[in-house]
Amino acid sequence: MKKPKYVTKDAIKTFIKNALDEDLQDGDHSTLATIPKDLQQKAQLIVKENCILAGVELAEMIFKQYDRNLKVEVLLKDGDSARVGDIAFYVTGSARSILSTERFVLNCMQRMSGIATMTHDWNSRLLGTKTELLDTRKTTPNFRMCEKWAVAIGGGTNHRYGLYDMIMLKDNHIDYNGSITNAVKMAKEYLKKNKKNLKVEVETRNLDEVQEAVKVGADRIMLDNMDIRLMKKAVQLIGGKCETEASGGITRSMLKDVAATGVNFISAGALTHSAANIDLSLKAVK
Repeated sequence: MKKPKYVTKDAIKTFIKNALDEDLQDGDHSTLATIPKDLQQKAQLIVKENCILAGVELAEMIFKQYDRNLKVEVLLKDGDSARVGDIAFYVTGSARSILSTERFVLNCMQRMSGIATMTHDWNSRLLGTKTELLDTRKTTPNFRMCEKWAVAIGGGTNHRYGLYDMIMLKDNHIDYNGSITNAVKMAKEYLKKNKKNLKVEVETRNLDEVQEAVKVGADRIMLDNMDIRLMKKAVQLIGGKCETEASGGITRSMLKDVAATGVNFISAGALTHSAANIDLSLKAVK
């Protein structure tokens, strides 16, 4: 599985540093007070709920960045289907280091595994169609990289990462500006002037707006909160002139019907804001 392009070593290092600084500050006093400095121990990551595992690679990087002498033996990798009772990895070394990074590792892996599991489940309902499942920007601030990484691990496709890598003209942009036509023309002039090569996506709420977005040359048209019947008409109206994306209120039970309308993409904020954490535990090996 190829890592998303924004998951770089530098980005991960910065994320880990900031999270450790937030948690530790002047020390893990519970551990410093009770665990001898030279004590060496081993712990295991136990899967307590069936899932698609995610965050293993990140966990290894957290351990190594905190203490380069910690040794991690990986038994299950990112994207593997894990069952209750499976051991994902062992970590061996300073007991203090293991304890000080335990909750950080679990927080990341439980959240990421939940997202990967939900994404895998939803994506399986699109097998045999030409529709791709996308995430959105409905993510947790400062944890977006990990959440979108988890979507990719689960088999989904990342939408734009932030406000900088695609132009998306949503309802408020259009309402503030006056019309789809004005907004798209201004966006294209802005891109030309600033020598930027970004796609322009337009959110539409009805067939009149769809027609206007097609006419003005949008690269992708979002069909926002449309029912199946209206969505199908919109796809027919667009006629392949640009990409199409269904969004807004998408549920698991709707996926097959939405894909059947012929849209290129289905985006769902639920993948990152509604996925339940997976129960995982880091326990001492006695």
